[in-house]
Amino acid sequence: MALYHFHADLIRRSKGQSAVAAAAYRAGEKLHCDYYGNDADYTRKGGVICSEILLPAHAPPEYADRETLWNAVEQTEKNGRAQLAYSYDIALQNELSMEENIALARNYLMEQFVSRGMIVDYAVHAPDPRDGGIPNPHFHVLCPVRPLDEAGKWGAKQHRVYALDESGNRILDAAGAPVFNAVPTTDWGEKETLLHWREEWANYVNRAFAEKGIPCRIDHRSYEARGIEERPSVHEGPTVRAMEAKGIQTDVGNLNRWIRSTNAALQRLRSKIGELLSLLGEIKRELSAPQSQKLADILAAYYGQRNAGAWSNKAKAGNLKQYAATVNYLLEKKLYTVDELEAYASELYRRMDTMKAEINQAKARGKALRELLYYAEMYADKKPVYDQVNAIRFKGRREKFKAEHENELHWFYQAHRKLKAHVAADGKLPVAAWRRELGELEQTTRRVSAELTPIGDEWKKLIGIRTSVANTLHQMEQSPRRQQEVER
Repeated sequence: MALYHFHADLIRRSKGQSAVAAAAYRAGEKLHCDYYGNDADYTRKGGVICSEILLPAHAPPEYADRETLWNAVEQTEKNGRAQLAYSYDIALQNELSMEENIALARNYLMEQFVSRGMIVDYAVHAPDPRDGGIPNPHFHVLCPVRPLDEAGKWGAKQHRVYALDESGNRILDAAGAPVFNAVPTTDWGEKETLLHWREEWANYVNRAFAEKGIPCRIDHRSYEARGIEERPSVHEGPTVRAMEAKGIQTDVGNLNRWIRSTNAALQRLRSKIGELLSLLGEIKRELSAPQSQKLADILAAYYGQRNAGAWSNKAKAGNLKQYAATVNYLLEKKLYTVDELEAYASELYRRMDTMKAEINQAKARGKALRELLYYAEMYADKKPVYDQVNAIRFKGRREKFKAEHENELHWFYQAHRKLKAHVAADGKLPVAAWRRELGELEQTTRRVSAELTPIGDEWKKLIGIRTSVANTLHQMEQSPRRQQEVER
């Protein structure tokens, strides 16, 4: 079965830990750390299939050496708790060959990370299946937090944005210092960027599956986002699996057993709720319309039963308070019958569904616009090199120049392919219109999301009322005498 795992972390300098050591572990190499003056030796580590450093065009070539790169990162940071590198652990697929997995990972990193100007140090691991029970191919990625400027020098992680008053003057705090916000210079650490990378990895894998005719697919979304109420299990790892295989119970193994039993209980509960809702529909059709649809009477019976089984006066008072709040809500919405409740719930659900679709559509268009803007910037940045190539009249000099600028030309042609359908008759791109539309879409997403939140809260309240009504109607069907008492 296809596996989705994409874990992100941050490498900090602390207690002798370093980016050099992290890189040595992932690559299975011996590297010397100048900052601490020691060696990190992981040459005996097994399971490392390959490792490579991918550089953007403006990075110094010497950073292709792992020890040089990460010592440069260490030396640039002076803080004893400095953030050194972003770390990602991503699962590969047993359905693909190792060669296909490596090519897929490398292509993904080039297009999603290196294209943003990031340096990527990645290593592919495939632990011995005997250690963990099943093959577990994956790759580790390390990227320096600090960006490189156009000259290949380490740039700033963040810059100050000062708070200004209505006259454009800086606002001062009580000590007379200007008030400012520290704003990251890149979006690499943003939650939205990580979600984009997670989604794109799923897209890359699923396209590879489709090309090979493999029926399985992976999904980057959480169970909650997919509407699945089950709890996801915890990754166990080879050590835990080996101990469990020997009959030694571990905390992680116990947790996963509890999660599996909880999911089974949830499945049974959902089945019962489905039966209950189906029964509610049948009862509605069977009972006489005027009497069966009085919500106030049904809820009074429901809370009366709860108070009859209450152990304390405090619990009884709580039931009465909840009953009063429920009745007030129904009166406010002018919902007096079961049919009116069901119609209102259906309309509310339709509104939620429409708003979610609007948000998803805006996000999808925003994603497409951001991609176009990225390639437009790349096109403008690399076009001078392309123009210079065409200006060289002699073939030998032109071919030499092209070889020296192969990477820039590669990105120019890729940008040209992406944008050629959007070029106007005058040869210009509608960049300003794209940016304007993107801003409008982001405003739409924020507005609709803000409107959706209270509707979602109301939907949860309606679900509670509908469940109470269904339980009571079910009991009324089981006890005709009880039904007659409610009707009177």
